[in-house]
Amino acid sequence: MAQFQKSAISIYAVKTIIGQEKALVTFVEKDEDIISILVPESLKGYVFVEAEEQQIVNQSISVVPQLHARVIGKVSNDEIEHFLASKKPTEGLKKDDIVEILDGPFKGEQARVTKVDPNKDEVRLELFSSSQQDGNVIPIKIHADFIKRIHAAEEFLDEEPVQVFEEEPESIKEIEEKPLKKKSKLSLEEEEEEEEESRIGMFDSTEFEE
Repeated sequence: MAQFQKSAISIYAVKTIIGQEKALVTFVEKDEDIISILVPESLKGYVFVEAEEQQIVNQSISVVPQLHARVIGKVSNDEIEHFLASKKPTEGLKKDDIVEILDGPFKGEQARVTKVDPNKDEVRLELFSSSQQDGNVIPIKIHADFIKRIHAAEEFLDEEPVQVFEEEPESIKEIEEKPLKKKSKLSLEEEEEEEEESRIGMFDSTEFEE
């Protein structure tokens, strides 16, 4: 059941509950009229079944009504060719990628990848929502089947860096932030004395000239 036969026999796309694809296969593969089955790792909630006609598939999946499986329609070999190649769920994932969680208690949440473990098909994540609320980042470990990448780490490297000054130049701060210093009483008195002396000096040089 690793590969579909390239013949006139049709391939049918069957939709089921996400996470129950392999459970459906355990029942359907017992049917001798089913030629082959494919569970695409990157297409959650779908199973491809090869049979001579749709009625055979309908009858085969009806034995497990709790899985809510139904035939969506026919697909061609070309449409599923890329699903036939074996691909690890962690393939293409890198540190600092932004992903969305597809299942579990954090379903729908966005997170940043902090570590990828291809041997266990697991990734470590930091939830954005936790850091935004109280500043405490919640690290979680999840199987790579239950996430999808929405932004690659490289996308953020292409952005022009924004220059941020921790401190404004001192001259600007003095103008914008520091209030004008009030002159002390002593300074005012000194200015008045200087003005008085200048007036006296002016009289000395003009009024008393012969």
